[in-house]
Amino acid sequence: MQRLYDFLRRHPTWVDGFWAVILFGLSVLGGATVEEAQGTELPALTVPVVLLLSLVVALRRRMPERMLVLALVVGVAQLVLDVATVPADFALLVIVYTVAAVGARWASRLALTAGLCAAPLAQLRWPSPQAGTVENVALSVILAVPFALAWVLGDSIRTRRAYFAQLEERAARLEKEREAQAKVAVAAERARIARELHDVVAHNVSVMVVQADGAAYVLDAAPDQAKKALETISTTGRQALAEMRRLLGVLRTGEHQEAGEYVPQPGLQQIEDLVEQCRESGLPVDFKVEGTSRELPRGVELTAYRIVQEALTNTRKHGGPHAGASVRLVYFDDGLGLLVEDDGKGAPHELYEEGGFDGQGHGLIGMRERVGMVGGTLDAGPRPGGGFRISALLPLKPAH
Repeated sequence: MQRLYDFLRRHPTWVDGFWAVILFGLSVLGGATVEEAQGTELPALTVPVVLLLSLVVALRRRMPERMLVLALVVGVAQLVLDVATVPADFALLVIVYTVAAVGARWASRLALTAGLCAAPLAQLRWPSPQAGTVENVALSVILAVPFALAWVLGDSIRTRRAYFAQLEERAARLEKEREAQAKVAVAAERARIARELHDVVAHNVSVMVVQADGAAYVLDAAPDQAKKALETISTTGRQALAEMRRLLGVLRTGEHQEAGEYVPQPGLQQIEDLVEQCRESGLPVDFKVEGTSRELPRGVELTAYRIVQEALTNTRKHGGPHAGASVRLVYFDDGLGLLVEDDGKGAPHELYEEGGFDGQGHGLIGMRERVGMVGGTLDAGPRPGGGFRISALLPLKPAH
């Protein structure tokens, strides 16, 4: 039954043609029966009228407006040529419904008007001899009701289809918006990974370069110091590989990742290790914590860590051989204050603003993006007495 139903839905004209044949047969057989019962002959135009009205039913969905006009012409011809009503006049009811459901708006209004006028005109043209004026008027009103109901039903179907079409369009639009949002999220994630990789590579490679230069310098004179520098290079390299493996792991969609391949995101607890690493590489760093330390949101802690890492890396790269730095963490009730200063010669402030210390767009701009993501503020610039100063305020709750 389902296959039959699907076939009928795919071939609506065949279905309409079948009902047109049935309607034509009923009209011809009904006319022959009346002719035999009354002993009279049907008008010669009855068969063409029945044939045309059957054609209206057969083609109603393929060309509804044209079939409406054809039905109106046939109806007027019946009135003018005195061709009495036949079962095929049911096609007028069918075309009123069809045009209201799928036809143009002007055709729908025309169909309603013609349908409401058809019954009264037919009653005036062929009044019932046994009924009086009141009965004929009442009968005209009753016969007009089916046309009104057919039009209302067709218009309701049109409204329902338009509603479902709107829902489908809205669903398609939402799907496109979801795809667009997914692309934006992917782009944002890639940007985050780029910032993370920049921080990891810039800091750790800088440490490794400094240690390698120191090891080469003291290799012959102080082998123990050279060995210690090489150990630092090895440790720093392993840390860089671990962090890069964690960051790049998120790009391996669909692949199974071993739990051991990931390491936690760095936070405030790791800043002291970062400072100690800088000290071992030859950069004096004064580190202080003010206020009552407590656990903060992971985004705030990661942002603070990356800012300190970026600032110390650039102090090492641009501060000169005798530069020193200081790091202050201040816990407030509603946020975290961060101050990183150095007394080196520093880099021009324009270099900070134009995209960062490596020329790749991940310097001060990257810091501002990180701070903006958590709703904080960042102030950076040269110090009056020399060096550079970075101050950030990271709230516990993002600003709205």
